Amino acid sequence: MTDKPTFGSFETTAPLEHLGDLALARRLVREAFADNSQQQIANRFSAFMGEHANCLERTCVPGHITASACVVDLDRNETLLLLHKKLKRWLQPGGHADGDGNLAHVAWREATEETGIAGLKVVLPAIDLDIHPIPAFGSDPAHLHYDVRFVVLAPDQAEAHPNDESTNADWFAPDDKMIAGNDDVERLVTRSFELLHRR
Repeated sequence: MTDKPTFGSFETTAPLEHLGDLALARRLVREAFADNSQQQIANRFSAFMGEHANCLERTCVPGHITASACVVDLDRNETLLLLHKKLKRWLQPGGHADGDGNLAHVAWREATEETGIAGLKVVLPAIDLDIHPIPAFGSDPAHLHYDVRFVVLAPDQAEAHPNDESTNADWFAPDDKMIAGNDDVERLVTRSFELLHRR
């Protein structure tokens, strides 16, 4: 039996509250942990946020800023994914900023609401940036989500109780077949566990 990895303290946002501040959102994007492979996407984020003052609102038709969470169990062995009802895919929790420039708070809020887990902690800086298309649905036109992604630590023995946006929730090892090949989720999970095991 191998010893569990140990980690130092994690920097978390203070305060975890709604802050209608686009400048804060831009700073969190700039400070995101991004290697050279993400420089191009970081530039696209910067340009988009510079061109659309309302990018934190879902009414920004070309696209808008979202935030999501790679929820990791306390032992750092598994990540929590939700079976999204509308998209029918296993995904990390996340959602719209809705005017909140504190994107770490957005990730924490969405993870808390969608998993039903109390006591989640957000790790700074953001671990991943992703831009993905959202198809037209009902009266909503097709648009882009500019997603800022954070590692979020769950408390010991956390049990998920997903809300009505998902039909299931489960914990998966990073190399699980449900993650492998799910490109943007696989990248997020890989980057998250690499960070955790360096600390």
